[in-house]
Amino acid sequence: MRERLYYRDATDLAALIRSKQVSPIEVMRAHLERIQLLNPRLNAVVTLNESAMEEARAAEAALMRGESLGPLHGVPFTVKDSLDTAGLRTVRGSRLFGGYVPAVDAVTVARLKGAGGIVLGKTNLPEFSFARESDNAVFGRTVNPWNPERTPGGSSGGESAAIAAGLSPLGLGSDVAISIRGPAHFCGVVGLKATHGRIPLTGHWPESLRRFWHVGPLARSIRDATLALSVLAGPDGQDGYALPLAAPVGTSDLHPLGDYRVGWMAEKGFGPVDPDVTATVARAAEVLQRLGCQVVPVVLPNLEQRDGNILSAILFGCEAMPYFRRVVAGRESELHSVMAGWMATPPRSLGEFVAAEQEVEALRDDLAKYFHRYDALLCPVVPVPAHGHGAKELTIGDVTVPQRHVVLATVPFNLTGHPALSVPFGSSRDGLPIGVQLVGRHFDERTILTLGAALESEHDARNRHPIP
Repeated sequence: MRERLYYRDATDLAALIRSKQVSPIEVMRAHLERIQLLNPRLNAVVTLNESAMEEARAAEAALMRGESLGPLHGVPFTVKDSLDTAGLRTVRGSRLFGGYVPAVDAVTVARLKGAGGIVLGKTNLPEFSFARESDNAVFGRTVNPWNPERTPGGSSGGESAAIAAGLSPLGLGSDVAISIRGPAHFCGVVGLKATHGRIPLTGHWPESLRRFWHVGPLARSIRDATLALSVLAGPDGQDGYALPLAAPVGTSDLHPLGDYRVGWMAEKGFGPVDPDVTATVARAAEVLQRLGCQVVPVVLPNLEQRDGNILSAILFGCEAMPYFRRVVAGRESELHSVMAGWMATPPRSLGEFVAAEQEVEALRDDLAKYFHRYDALLCPVVPVPAHGHGAKELTIGDVTVPQRHVVLATVPFNLTGHPALSVPFGSSRDGLPIGVQLVGRHFDERTILTLGAALESEHDARNRHPIP
């Protein structure tokens, strides 16, 4: 069993440990050996927790003493290097923080540890988490385990690559425009951006744009994402956005699939879209309908007319750049070229900022009307499968678009705070993973996780693995 432990999901590993079929030591060793074998090529894990094996031994001792166990007892997990880890360096993809070692865990890290999880290491990202490819001047570039010539995405690209390749069964990422769901799509894993305010941001950096940032799990299965959400959710008394709400998931009041109304769209609003992506979304709609859901094609003209790419560029530039300039002052020469380019962007006017704010408010109203009629929206995660490293443009059919086109289907739901889930559900003609996105009402993660589990049961993505 041990040689395949690195492809088990976290839920399964926790059950095997609890039943004493495997030990936390065996599980940790399997993942450390996998990292040793593959990480030199993938560059997904940038800092190892040197105490990981010692902590696994302590977990084994607690198990043998019959102590009360958390739901992730003895299970390793990795952490995007934008989240603080006590005693373990947190570089944030930047030379400016090369020696930074936090004294306190981010709340989300502490909660997974409190559930019995063991930090395995930190994963790669772009500088300040502010780019769509995981490359920086400290650690270099992470590659996609399905094809090293392709990107795993950003900004949680190290995390998605690690989980896809079996280096980690579960991870923490963060998402301000695409950064959990896009990498999950590119690498064929599950990524959940819960409703804004569901999971505290305390201990995540940067501390700007907090009304758009989300911290959440990347996982090998829907059940792992569901378990992680149950551990991570809830206010912490520090993050003013984290709301005191009831547990987000449960099984006591699940509806039969026939009760769910799902609208789906692919090209309109997110185009141009690669034909393989469009076909995957259409196939997911067919499957949900066959399973009993009420599924209809929808058109959302206001989503199509409002370019979330432009809106986010205005809002993020106005709110984040002054913050970053204060952080960077006097050390501009140490920045990665991508971040330096962001810093050199001319500032937007107050009028542009206010107009963008009003457009986002209108988009929230439009989606409120949509979710009054439908329980979920099924759409692409990213309009293309994983593209080449350093791409400036993407050619889709006979249309060429800027590389920032990749966020067109994800960033609107950061601007509005809706929960969104990336579920692997297909492959491109050259064998790259393709995910579909399920978007739900505010604080209704239960519905999109239920629908995601239904799709997962009809596809073999969990059993497909890259050969790095």
